[in-house]
Amino acid sequence: MRTSTTVTCDTCGTSLTRTRQTDGSQPRARYCSNACRQRSYRLRQKSGGIQAGLDGEPLTQLSSLVGRAEELVELKRLLHESRLLTVTGPAGAGKSRLAMEVAGQEARGRRSAVSVVRLGTIEDPGAVRQRIIEALADKHDGGPADSPPPDRLLVLDDCDPVLFTCGALLTELLPERPRLRVLATSREPLRLPGELVYSVSGLALSDPETVSSPADHLRSDAVALFVDRARAVSPAFRLYWDNASDVAEVCARLDGLPLPIEMAAQLIRVFPPAEIRSRLHDRLSLLTNGWRLAEQRHQSLRASLEWGYALLSPVEQALLRRLSVLPGGFGPDAVAAVTADVPEAGRSLARLLVTLESKSLITPMEITQRGASRFRMLESTQHFARDLLVAEHEDASVHEQLISWLTTLSLPLRNEGVVRAATLDRLAEERVNLVHALRRLADGHDERQLLLAGALAAVEGAHGQGRDVALLVEHALEQTAPDSPYRSVALEAAALDGLCAEPDEAAKRIDQAVREEQGHGRTPMLGRLLLLRGTLRHMRDESRASVDDLEESLEIGQQTHHDTLVALSRGALARHRLESGDTAGAERELQRSLPVLREGMAPQWLSGVLSTAGSLALEKGEVKRAEEDFSEALRCRAHHHADAARALEGLALAAVRGYRYDRGVRLLGVAEGVRSYGHKENDWWRRRVQAARDTALRALPLGRAESWLEAGRTLPWPQALSLALDDASAQTRAGAEAAHPLSRRERDVAALVVEGLTNRQIAARIHVSVRTVETHVRHIRTTLGLRSRAHIAAWAVQQLTGSPEGPAGAAPGPFSAAEPPRRLPDPRDMLRGVRMGGGAALPRMRDA
Repeated sequence: MRTSTTVTCDTCGTSLTRTRQTDGSQPRARYCSNACRQRSYRLRQKSGGIQAGLDGEPLTQLSSLVGRAEELVELKRLLHESRLLTVTGPAGAGKSRLAMEVAGQEARGRRSAVSVVRLGTIEDPGAVRQRIIEALADKHDGGPADSPPPDRLLVLDDCDPVLFTCGALLTELLPERPRLRVLATSREPLRLPGELVYSVSGLALSDPETVSSPADHLRSDAVALFVDRARAVSPAFRLYWDNASDVAEVCARLDGLPLPIEMAAQLIRVFPPAEIRSRLHDRLSLLTNGWRLAEQRHQSLRASLEWGYALLSPVEQALLRRLSVLPGGFGPDAVAAVTADVPEAGRSLARLLVTLESKSLITPMEITQRGASRFRMLESTQHFARDLLVAEHEDASVHEQLISWLTTLSLPLRNEGVVRAATLDRLAEERVNLVHALRRLADGHDERQLLLAGALAAVEGAHGQGRDVALLVEHALEQTAPDSPYRSVALEAAALDGLCAEPDEAAKRIDQAVREEQGHGRTPMLGRLLLLRGTLRHMRDESRASVDDLEESLEIGQQTHHDTLVALSRGALARHRLESGDTAGAERELQRSLPVLREGMAPQWLSGVLSTAGSLALEKGEVKRAEEDFSEALRCRAHHHADAARALEGLALAAVRGYRYDRGVRLLGVAEGVRSYGHKENDWWRRRVQAARDTALRALPLGRAESWLEAGRTLPWPQALSLALDDASAQTRAGAEAAHPLSRRERDVAALVVEGLTNRQIAARIHVSVRTVETHVRHIRTTLGLRSRAHIAAWAVQQLTGSPEGPAGAAPGPFSAAEPPRRLPDPRDMLRGVRMGGGAALPRMRDA
């Protein structure tokens, strides 16, 4: 049924007659013309869009809302699908601001009558009920007296202190009022039937790998917010090359959270961005300049965190304090280690982790490769909790628990001949925590820093990170007693780190490590050190001494029943047999070595022996077999490869012997680029490489050959790997999965990019955080040498269709000068490996 109602134009006041449904819905059109509609819109924009709710609360702030476009769209959609929607997130994430913007849009669109109740300062249950009931008192706004109440949106802001009271009242109100919808904000869900929870985190951060100008930083919502708020207090502020990276780092270290970013931006009148960045270690004292009339908990970053901390139970508070000593994230085992002195935490560890996650104090990370859960704490929360840990005089004891646990994890480096890959992968997860523990021990003489420094070096060598830990290792050697049983671990690490830059010093370090370990008997670790020294001596053309070391390593492996050490020693001896002309002996050693290393062993161990097998095949004239062995050696580590240079040179030799001179010269150029960062090979191999190079250069026009060599030297590693494996993968598709440059999860993300999904939608689809998806997308672009999401989609479609031609607009080819060179992997890891064991039409999409 319709009734006639007289209203006036919102802009010019002209009388209008509109029909109205008696079911309570409100008329939306209140303008006499489109001109008045547009004028009203411009006035609202100019005034900041201020709109009052039914209870007089402002629904939109005077400051502009920067970013959150996807969140706004998603929240409005969800609000019409659920009658109870709770926005959760950590302190300072902008939950209230986002809810007010959604409510303001609802009110301005005349879709609902909006009421706002702020609960952050109310703790009395009776007062909470009264405020909510008063806000929902029926107001017909001039409609017929007998018409039912209109659609009503109730915004309950900051429900944290009164979650139970709100829950109890809403379970009464929602069934009684079918036209009522509730939008709540809280750091944790209300946990009511029918509740839909929407989590918000930090704003999108700047990706350094995609930045080519200061303006590129403004694609990041976090940087855009900083600049907007900085210009509000200092209109002359601009983003330049000199300050753009500092601003981006400030935003990243504040986890993209709007509240602390706004506080940091307001300091721009006093401090330049570089100084703000340098002072963030004391952010809780620095960021104290919230809006003057804001609630007390929004006046400073510390007050915001204290407000949430006070709502925790004593055992939750104790757990939060202890987690602050784990800056690199943590799993249940790490949590159990640092809470060993809190019996209540040990009995209910899983429940406490779930509780802290639901209260937005810890954030789930991607499931690890071993299928374990892992969490992290935002950096600001970590600083706050660490201050509390010191204030409670728990700092020393909790750090001792952490160091003891990391020492236990690292013991296989001291006790095993070849450390299993699973052990190194586990230590890699704790890399940042290892660094933190080492810095904690740096001022003392605790011998455990030798083992932890060696573990850190082993992790970086195994995973090809290229991070230099030499200073930490050297400091540990200087600070600790010379008779420590862990000293040989650190000496081994120091030798490997100096292998390329100072090979003579590396040889001295390995000699010293062997002497130290010989004092402990014929241990498995002595076998590993002899294997390393024998390999180094082989590179230095000290053939006789090398064989002696390898044979002793083999003997120790047999005595200790360490099959992997035996297999690696045989593989190294096979190289000697081959170079001395004993191809039959080399083949016998390889036949006994390869089957052991192929059985569940880490692929990086296998790569060096495969290169030897490829060299043997070349000596026997079996070019196809050599290509297969060298290609498999490269596939063992698609992103970073210990024996990359030798395998590349082996493929080049095979190409030249097969009269494919162009391919041979390209691969030689790539191998030279790898060699420029690492050790040199021995004379036997260098002579064969030089002969192949001379043959190819004589067979090709000089200018053409030189251009191919130069292009290969500067070729980014993903494209170099693709070039090297292209021919081999065409011959055998059986190894395609092993050669794939992306992990299975990264391929899943790429497939969802093809569907045109945003990062948030992808995160919801595969049940990970948005930040994890951003990391995957960034890694996909880096690995494949692509520039945008559109290029990722084009690449993914090409993989699905098997098309040899890339779509138009795809990334540059392998020898394009448009992409700057990227450093190739460091071949010094050949020795480090001994440690380790065990097109179509595309959808439109937004570039990330």
